[in-house]
This record gives sequence, structure tokens and C-alpha cells, in this order.
Amino acid sequence: MLVKFEELPETARVWIYQSDRLLSNEDGSFIEQASEEFCSQWAAHGTPLHSSYRVLNEKFLVLAVDEGMNNASGCSIDSSVRFIKMLEQKLAINFFDRSQVAFLINDQVFTTDLKEIKNDIGNGKIDEETLTFNLQAQNLGEFKTNWLVPVGDSWMKRYF
Repeated sequence: MLVKFEELPETARVWIYQSDRLLSNEDGSFIEQASEEFCSQWAAHGTPLHSSYRVLNEKFLVLAVDEGMNNASGCSIDSSVRFIKMLEQKLAINFFDRSQVAFLINDQVFTTDLKEIKNDIGNGKIDEETLTFNLQAQNLGEFKTNWLVPVGDSWMKRYF
């Protein structure tokens, strides 16, 4: 059951997917329409899940479920993965490539390969205050408060 993203409680479970490229306007429109359809029929053991989505920064898709209403089961989570895989095939993108790390620099999304982070820090492209996207948020409250975090407060702090 599709609900407004803003109406989900902070305890709603989230899954954040990062595209391997920036999404065009057409990609974003397709993802929004497909996500609306998916969330409208998303269910766990036949019971509709109160769910929603967001496409953010021309790069990310966030799916959210209010598990206070009904828990997402293994089968329903599998169906969401199949949905993401369908998007990948239709749009020739990859939402499961975890080798890229995204940053927000001058209001633009910048990505770098995991292997290049040390070099990017060494040459000053990234510093402790550079904002990075937290793909590890588990619930909507954490997502809202920690979506963008300084690199120095992230898992990358070990590089400083």
C-alpha cells in the first residue's frame, strides 16, 4: 500500500540503493512511476505493506516500509530486490555496485572508487568536512538525521 513518504514513522525500515551513474530526467520519471506501482502492490504474505519511496540527488532510490503495521518478510524483501533488478535491466544501470562512494561537493554528487579514497584525501579532493551519503541508515529517523554526514564522522574517518 503506497503511502506518502512524509507520513511514514521514523521507525520505518529503509533500503538505500545507489546508482552507478547519474539518473536522467527520463530515468527518474521511470523509476518514480515503477516505484509507485511497486509500493502500491508490495505485500508480505498477502498483507499490504505500508511503503513509499524517494528518488534523491539523481543517484539514489530509497524504499521504506512501516513495519509497525506489518513486517517485511523474506519473500517481500526478495520481491523488492527483483524490482530493483528489473529497474537495472530496463535502464542499464547498477544499483548493487558498492565499489563507488558518493560525496556532495559544491552541491554536486561526485563518486569515487573505494580504491581511490586515500588518493582523493591525499590530494585534497576530499577532507574531513566533505559530505558523504550514508547508505547504512536502517530506519527513516536515522536516514533523516544522518543522510549526509561529514567524511570525518563516517566509516572513512580511519583515513585521517
